[in-house]
Amino acid sequence: MTQAPTSVGRGAAGTYAPAPGAAPLPRMIAAQAALETKMLLRNGEQLLLTVVIPALLLVLFSAVDIVDTGKGEAVDFLTPGVLALAVMSTAFTGQAIATGFERRYGVLKRLGASPLPRWGLMTAKTLSVLVTEVLQIVLLTVIAFALGWSPHGNPVSVLLLLVLGTAAFSGLGLLMAGTLKAEATLAAANLVFLLLLLGGGVIVPLDKFPDAAQTLLGLLPISALSDGLRDVLQHGAGIPWGDLGILAVWAVLGLGAAGRFFRWE
Repeated sequence: MTQAPTSVGRGAAGTYAPAPGAAPLPRMIAAQAALETKMLLRNGEQLLLTVVIPALLLVLFSAVDIVDTGKGEAVDFLTPGVLALAVMSTAFTGQAIATGFERRYGVLKRLGASPLPRWGLMTAKTLSVLVTEVLQIVLLTVIAFALGWSPHGNPVSVLLLLVLGTAAFSGLGLLMAGTLKAEATLAAANLVFLLLLLGGGVIVPLDKFPDAAQTLLGLLPISALSDGLRDVLQHGAGIPWGDLGILAVWAVLGLGAAGRFFRWE
């Protein structure tokens, strides 16, 4: 991220071109975001979690009548939930595990001492998550259309849900990575992923659970994201303010707590 000094001329002692110093901040953030994205896409285990598993779940549960998804085509119910799962797998599970081990091996400590400020590093990580999510959403959308998906609703509402969902899960993932040991983060992140997959309205509708459980599960970020996307894409609803509000609260709490309690060493 720094430019190597080059001596200019015999009579220009002490003069360097280009002038030594840190690169412009936007360029540093963009370079770090590109590096983070390449590292994520080269990690086979993370690709399995973030891309392969959501795609397999979409194909399997759309083709085989395993779960009662109510009226209409199964793919119309499943696709919004799988999109929400893809956001969670990248912004929460994948980011928590990768950042946790970077912290353990001292990578974050070294990067924190570079010209790139710490908030810039976190911004680069967030941009990397967004790039990965775009690739996921494109792939899952193509698969869903091939399976007969018929989406409805306003794309702006979908975008708002995805952005707030990313912020919520990203904050929670960074909080976990910055407070727990790497091994504990690995175990906890995968356990949370599995529990929210089963109880977050992704594959199994929330109305299949007892009434008391429905109320609690509906407050989870994965439930708010999957239900909000389903209301828009399956039922053609407008802006789902309730789900957006839940995601906004989780985003503020998660990012705020991560910023306060994250330990770099």
